[in-house]
Amino acid sequence: MDNNNKYETPSLSHSFGRLILQLRKLERQPRTFEGIGPLTPSELHTIDAIGPEGSVLMSELAARLGITKGAVTQLIARLETKELVVRSMHPTDQRSTLISLTVQGKAAYMMHEELHQAFYKQLQTQMSPEEIAIFAKTIDKFIFALDH
Repeated sequence: MDNNNKYETPSLSHSFGRLILQLRKLERQPRTFEGIGPLTPSELHTIDAIGPEGSVLMSELAARLGITKGAVTQLIARLETKELVVRSMHPTDQRSTLISLTVQGKAAYMMHEELHQAFYKQLQTQMSPEEIAIFAKTIDKFIFALDH
């Protein structure tokens, strides 16, 4: 522990550790959606990054997710097997592939959004608007600290 940092305490360090472990645990657990079946967090993040409207280039999707094009290709193949996305050729650039959500993919997107909304509602019952604002600011600072 750094004695020059008045905020670092064993309790805070322990809390951050627990938070990270809980997030890792959540990132490994598939969620089952009615009428769709189980989806891994990676698949859900991909569906979320594609969005319910329009199409996205495979390369843009990789950038949005912060992963390689090869990893996106594997995720898209799994989502195609589950009939949640479709690939199509770009109308003016035959070297580019567009990805879109199917009707089922859009349903998965909406169900995932509902999960987020339920989480936010639960948070609002446990925290005041001021606490939520401070929490959001703290998360941003935590992410910045992790990136630097």
